[in-house]
Amino acid sequence: MKIFNLIFLLAGLVSSSIHAQDKLEQDRKAIKSLAGFYKVNFNYGEVTSPNPDYEFSKPYKSHGKEWAQIIVDEPRRIVIQHILAINDSTVIKHWRQDWTYEDTDIMLYTQDNTWKKGNLTAADVKGKWTQKVYQVDDSPRYQGYGIWSHVGGHDSWSSETDSPLPRRESTVRKDYNVLIRGSRISITKDGWMFEQDNKKTLRTPEGDKVIAVEKGYEEFTKIDPKVFAYAQKWWNSQNTYWADVRNVWTDVIGSTDTVKVKTMANGKLLYETLFTLGDQSIKEKWSASQNKEKIKTALQPYLAK
Repeated sequence: MKIFNLIFLLAGLVSSSIHAQDKLEQDRKAIKSLAGFYKVNFNYGEVTSPNPDYEFSKPYKSHGKEWAQIIVDEPRRIVIQHILAINDSTVIKHWRQDWTYEDTDIMLYTQDNTWKKGNLTAADVKGKWTQKVYQVDDSPRYQGYGIWSHVGGHDSWSSETDSPLPRRESTVRKDYNVLIRGSRISITKDGWMFEQDNKKTLRTPEGDKVIAVEKGYEEFTKIDPKVFAYAQKWWNSQNTYWADVRNVWTDVIGSTDTVKVKTMANGKLLYETLFTLGDQSIKEKWSASQNKEKIKTALQPYLAK
């Protein structure tokens, strides 16, 4: 009888392991499907406020063409770089999303462009993927974790985490300083939807006060890759430099428990400084070691003590 019980136990463990592996591959397939060539529609609007006298801001709408390319594909880590194609001669290196599986390390946004290291338990992240989102200059933005669901053929993932103000409001709003970002990603037949339920929050020593709640929809719809020919050519010339930028940021973040970033120094925005440096790197054919030293030097004025 004991032998039979042991056999059934081992069979159950094997079955559970196979199921977990199948689920992991489903997750990886869903994440990798976020890559592609897209037209993106951005729609944001405030929908409610706890203050009856609150004046709702004007809805925000925009659109663009965006190429999302997988630049790292590892069993438990997938990195997708987004590139905006403005026209046939202008592109912008856009945001980046790093997906890591059962990752216990996380950078938590506090306020005032400051992030602090956090440590999650293995139980916290079991079966979960962390989406680590970075700015156009590869500085941190926000990180949230959650489980990918694949019910009824529908792939989706959701999380809630604190983040800085969105770029569309960072220079015009002073009444809140933290966006509590509720994110839901759903894969569609033509691309994917990035749905958001965001709480615009004023964080003070006395606590958090919600100013307003907004709904956001970023709809990624696949389009002809041909319109991204110049963007692909530009990225092929720049990707080595930006890999060095990512490596320098990894060293910076790894060397401290708190990262505070200034967006402006010496009259220039951080992304302007790094973009200019990238053009110089290509023109002057710097080596990886030269890149890293110049990037480290360029970053110093933007890192608050």
